[in-house]
Amino acid sequence: MKRALITGITGQDGSYLAELLLQKGYEVHGMVRRTSSERQERIAHLTNKIELHQGDLLDQSSLNHLVHSIRPHEIYNLAAQSFVPTSWSQPIFTAEVTGLGSTRILEAIRQVDQSIRFYQASSSEMFGKVHETPQTETTVFHPRSPYGVAKVYAHYITLNYRESYDMYACSGILFNHESPRRGLEFVTRKISHTVAKIKLGLTKELRLGNLDAKRDWGFAGDYVEAMWLMLQQDEPEDFVVGTGETHTVREFVEIAFDHAGLDWEKHVVIDPKFYRPAEVDLLLGDPSYAKKKLNWEPRMSFERLVRHMVEEDIKLFGGSVNGRRVA
Repeated sequence: MKRALITGITGQDGSYLAELLLQKGYEVHGMVRRTSSERQERIAHLTNKIELHQGDLLDQSSLNHLVHSIRPHEIYNLAAQSFVPTSWSQPIFTAEVTGLGSTRILEAIRQVDQSIRFYQASSSEMFGKVHETPQTETTVFHPRSPYGVAKVYAHYITLNYRESYDMYACSGILFNHESPRRGLEFVTRKISHTVAKIKLGLTKELRLGNLDAKRDWGFAGDYVEAMWLMLQQDEPEDFVVGTGETHTVREFVEIAFDHAGLDWEKHVVIDPKFYRPAEVDLLLGDPSYAKKKLNWEPRMSFERLVRHMVEEDIKLFGGSVNGRRVA
């Protein structure tokens, strides 16, 4: 039985990845930080099937201990300070966790067992002020936030350990991927959750920033399969994972409100405080290499994703969509 260790297992991607690995017969271990308010609702349905361990990306000794005691065949590093706006108010913390955190895991692997396969969660935010569209595995990075900068460091240190120590270490450059498990601070979930509240009369307005920002949005449940496939190859490589389609925040809003039978223009308020100091206007991935080499395809369409998120958020409040009760 293969053993896998997932950092960030309580997050959106971690929960979907844990489900996938369990389906494939893995023994799944997850690393969680000791905090005053532990939030594990995304993996509550898995607690009797996985084993959780305390550890911290800021603490090298805890990582060494985990790797030594679990002896995983695969490690998926999904933990990070991953909210872009927070990276401006906490740039040093973001660099420590998101950037140096990956180095500490790689160092633990190097010291304990270099045969462990390592997956690094890279990000489309590394492209930032894009130099070409669509973005591929060879597109130049130009990050536009402390989060993007930290991810670039993590990406290159993964490459460095691969080349320096002949380790199986690779990065998935994932474009935006969403789901009903997305954090409420992210714009897509903020939209779907607020639409649900407006539909049920719990609030009246949705405040947003730049409606013209364009993103390549996919379903997180599809993207974790690409992560797993990357660690099953003969040789480690980095891959862009996306849908190859771009949509504006405005399109997301229109579909979400329409699915709930609402007129978005009556409820959306543009608030300058939600604009980024340095805006990333267009992100569009070219996943053709992942499709060819990994035989991976995104399954859920953009429109279906938006509708799915709205339905699940309305379900949270016990409501219905277009007269149909969501259950």
